[in-house]
Amino acid sequence: MPEIHFVETASFSDFVRYVCAFREYPLRVYSSKLNGKLVLSSRRILSNSLFSFYVPTPKTGKYISYYEEKGKERFSIINSTKAYAKYAPIINLVSIPSNFTINPKRIKDKFIPIEIADLDSLARLTYDPELPDEPDMTLFLFPHKKKWVIGYITSIDFDDVVYFFNYVKLDKEPTKPFLQYSLQNDRDSIFTDSFQHDYRYLPVIKLKRCHKIFGLS
Repeated sequence: MPEIHFVETASFSDFVRYVCAFREYPLRVYSSKLNGKLVLSSRRILSNSLFSFYVPTPKTGKYISYYEEKGKERFSIINSTKAYAKYAPIINLVSIPSNFTINPKRIKDKFIPIEIADLDSLARLTYDPELPDEPDMTLFLFPHKKKWVIGYITSIDFDDVVYFFNYVKLDKEPTKPFLQYSLQNDRDSIFTDSFQHDYRYLPVIKLKRCHKIFGLS
């Protein structure tokens, strides 16, 4: 029976950043009830399960609108589109399919954790030589054992796909939603909430808590 692992984002802005930021084509968003509450969710397909990020629905609508203005993020739920923004379509489900097992105790696609030495190395890891034109740049942030962990998901395709969670430990919670790094100078990577020329940016998606799928003890 297929599995769905639901993971709550820390805020609506984190959820929107996941489905829209730096994506040529924003992800589909599903509206459904979870534990009796209406939520918005978007899934990542793993080998044997769905990894689904969700947030309580702030309002109803047909699309999530997302764009940058003067170096800042702007987003909302709307019913019609305009040319200047990215749009994630919202699909209303009657219910989650009954043949899915929701949040099972035993996880088939649990990630193998790999600790990375620093944020610069983590940023460089997001380059995939096999898919250079289809980058997945999403970083995930959550609290763990009195520290904060920020990491990036990778995989290797053997007979079965093996997933890795590559992470850096942080002493303090980052308060900015993007990691800024440079290929042209030796300036350290920093967290920021605005955009400048000559830098690259990775969206940071804050989760409410650590999920056991990340494989951290």
